Amino acid sequence: MLLLNRLFNVFANKKSKRLGRGIGSGFGKTSGKGHKGQKSRSGYKINRFFEGGQTPFYRRIPKFGFKKKKNNKFKELCLCKLNIFKNNDIINLKLLKNYNIINKKIKFIKIILGGKFFKKKLIILDKNIRVSSGVLKKIK
Repeated sequence: MLLLNRLFNVFANKKSKRLGRGIGSGFGKTSGKGHKGQKSRSGYKINRFFEGGQTPFYRRIPKFGFKKKKNNKFKELCLCKLNIFKNNDIINLKLLKNYNIINKKIKFIKIILGGKFFKKKLIILDKNIRVSSGVLKKIK
């Protein structure tokens, strides 16, 4: 038991460096700090992002990562997704949400031209649904 205690104490009680105690200690004179320079001075503290006077990384790269709040409520919808409806169906936001074509948070839609085969007449009765000019010709 006594032997085990001594063994563990050897690792637990690590001796600290005795700085500035003469040439024989290995940490005499400059106390392991080298000669001159900012790091050798007392009170040395430096910013994490400091790069030695070079323009820091966070200022060199362009800004990114902004999303408009408007984008969460606005959606462009391809005309080919409206193929599931029948001729002369009345389309509004509620109907599109029920068919899971759009998310429930969306409040404004613009229908854009896309897809090859679309030959149906649809009635759009919602002020929040806008239509591109190419789609207007196809729907009529």
